Amino acid sequence: MGKVKNRWLMALAAVGIHVSIGSVYAWSVFTNPLHEQFGWSLSAISLTFSIAIAFLGLSAAFMGHFVEKYGPRKSGLVSASFFGVGLVGAGFAISIESLILFYITYGALGGIGLGVGYITPVSTLVKWFPDRRGLATGLAIMGFGFAAMIASPIMASLISSTGIANTFYILGVVYFAIMVLSALYLERPPEGWAPEGFKEKVASGEKAAVADLSQLTANEAVKTKRFYYLWIMLFINVTCGIAILSLASPMAQEIAGLSAAAAATMVGLMGLFNGIGRLGWASISDYIGRPNVYTAFFAIQIVSFLLLPSITHALIFQLVLFLIITCYGGGFASIPAYIGDLFGTKQLGAIHGYILTAWSAAGLAGPIIASWIREVTNSYALTLYIFGGMFIVAFAVSLFIRADIKQLRAKNEQEEELAS
Repeated sequence: MGKVKNRWLMALAAVGIHVSIGSVYAWSVFTNPLHEQFGWSLSAISLTFSIAIAFLGLSAAFMGHFVEKYGPRKSGLVSASFFGVGLVGAGFAISIESLILFYITYGALGGIGLGVGYITPVSTLVKWFPDRRGLATGLAIMGFGFAAMIASPIMASLISSTGIANTFYILGVVYFAIMVLSALYLERPPEGWAPEGFKEKVASGEKAAVADLSQLTANEAVKTKRFYYLWIMLFINVTCGIAILSLASPMAQEIAGLSAAAAATMVGLMGLFNGIGRLGWASISDYIGRPNVYTAFFAIQIVSFLLLPSITHALIFQLVLFLIITCYGGGFASIPAYIGDLFGTKQLGAIHGYILTAWSAAGLAGPIIASWIREVTNSYALTLYIFGGMFIVAFAVSLFIRADIKQLRAKNEQEEELAS
């Protein structure tokens, strides 16, 4: 057997890809400059972001099998190519003032790069970290959450110094280089590989080896109840989380009396807690289990959403919002490890891709639902109460999936007894 690569460098390569594609969350930096330069409406500009997120979900679903078949290196290079070409193409679209071409390049091509890049490193990391699945996926997906904090000031500086088109050219080349270098290091671990000392600890009883409940293909997984339980839980968590992100500033000003400047600072800090939640909750899930983490997410958010409308103290209001955002980020980061627990690692990337269609659906539904309720009721309180009700549904689903897991585990134990 040749020299085995360092799994922590593998995690770093995954972060490299996610930090690059996660820059899409800094999209709002371009909104005002595009509006001022071309007079495009704000809704026309925001549609670019919506197209990118829609293509993220679709490409993740359709390209999951490609990731499993050809491996993370090739799929990482595909992602780098689409994302890099999408950004450079966006620069060209800006230079000729074509909004339609902008939708095609940044929205469609860039969105495909986002989707393939998002799922590429995750299934690989799960295989490199059988002892710390949550930590591994949390590290990669944390990069996606923190990317906007890193990219926003750089983008703003580039726009003011070089112009919008040149900013896209520079970002396209830089992100392409980072993603290619990261992708070239990615590979699956050798068959039967385990971290040093892991097998010995399992053999001695020092560490318990938790067997996956099943080893299913993506097409087999979608025929199970637990696949749809996961989908619903992610959909509700993301719908409410994205809605809160889109409404945070005006809501904080109306309910807790924050100034516009203080609310803007709060929104920036929400990005930090989004990233912290991704790593923190995913790591905690290694110790208390994924089912317990998801049940905790929903219990915390039921209480938080129902209490928020009555919290007028500015600091407490912000702390509750930050707690909600950690659960939002944690939901993204814990789902790949949960998929591995329930369906095994045989086609984890493909199953993860199918599950991520919940993100696309939620990305469209969340802001629309929140804005519509706000306009109809002229109150953020009812919006928050409705989301609290949605989390009660999610909490119930988290209990249904636990019952399903319990039944499957009992069935597996029975089959093992019969086999022996």
